[in-house]
Amino acid sequence: MDSVPRPSAASSSSQRRANDLREFTFGELEAATRGFSGDMMIGEGGFGCVYRGVVRVSDFDDGNCSGSNMDVAVKQLNSNGIQARLFFPVPLSMYIWVYEQGHKEWINEVNFLGVVKHPNLVKLVGYCAKDEKSGIHRLLVYELMHNKSLEDHLFIREVSPLSWMARLRIAQDAARGLAHLHEETDLQIIFRDLNTSNILLDENFNAKLSDFGLARLGPAAGGSHISTSWVVGTAGYAAPEYIQTGRLTAKSDVWSFGVVLYELITGRRAVEKNMPRNEQKLLDWVRPYVSDSRKFHHIVDPRLEGQYCIKSAQKLAALANKCLTKNAKSRPKMSEVVEMLGKIISETSSENDSAPQHAKETQGKETKGKKEETEKSIRCINCRNWTCR
Repeated sequence: MDSVPRPSAASSSSQRRANDLREFTFGELEAATRGFSGDMMIGEGGFGCVYRGVVRVSDFDDGNCSGSNMDVAVKQLNSNGIQARLFFPVPLSMYIWVYEQGHKEWINEVNFLGVVKHPNLVKLVGYCAKDEKSGIHRLLVYELMHNKSLEDHLFIREVSPLSWMARLRIAQDAARGLAHLHEETDLQIIFRDLNTSNILLDENFNAKLSDFGLARLGPAAGGSHISTSWVVGTAGYAAPEYIQTGRLTAKSDVWSFGVVLYELITGRRAVEKNMPRNEQKLLDWVRPYVSDSRKFHHIVDPRLEGQYCIKSAQKLAALANKCLTKNAKSRPKMSEVVEMLGKIISETSSENDSAPQHAKETQGKETKGKKEETEKSIRCINCRNWTCR
């Protein structure tokens, strides 16, 4: 088994924070999570279960957190987690190989998040790497993201739906995180597994990228791509050229981001296996609607209940289509995506400022049918870009 690595990934010296990582004992994390209680489990990461916990940071210099308790998320490596990351089933005979792959992902997380710092990347607080008689322990400790993942807010009906503006800002945050990895570090980093479960939301709904287990350094100077032995990631998000050839570039992440944009627009997963066959793949399902402006509103998330700007949604779809261009070289850079999203947000804010507000005041005073008719009329007259149903 590899020794615990010293962080060595790409970042300018001013951004390095390898010495900030705290090495926890297994006992500390066991106590922090109440013995890895099922009641403390908040989800599953790329290679194992994730638990909520509280650690004492009095002896850990972390700015405002020093000398206090800190809410954290603790990810524990297990031997089965990596199986879900491959595009084919892993036989039992590969059990040891599977665990080694999970361990490599653990090392990747320490290497990348241990040295790269950005407001839109989740913060790695520390790790635990202990080989004891009771077993081999590999754990990662992150800042706790109180509003869970984008996946939760888009697809779990019990969770309140995100507003249209919130969706735009989350998209911009995620784009900034990717742009930093692709264009602002000493060595390019390719995320390789962008999806809604890996976009986490803090208490203010700021979005941060998480789960760097599959991340790779980009090609060396002069190189066009890196070649990979296995095509890994999440089904429905991987770029076609990566699936077909195993060749990976930063533009592979751009494709994945385009898929996420359509999920934000539609409120549907990249792959919905419980839908009719011709509707299972999101990109196939939206295609005929996107090309017809009269039908476009049919694909917008119904949980928005009409509270969005149709022109804004169409512009976001147009940006998604640029990211989903079959020719990888023709896709925009993520810094360009950030800029385009900024324009969409600015224009949408202006539209919202000019949209009528008194329609909301009628809620509860009119019958449902009359209210819908009134709101529709107001929006058609005073905000021509607003969705009219």
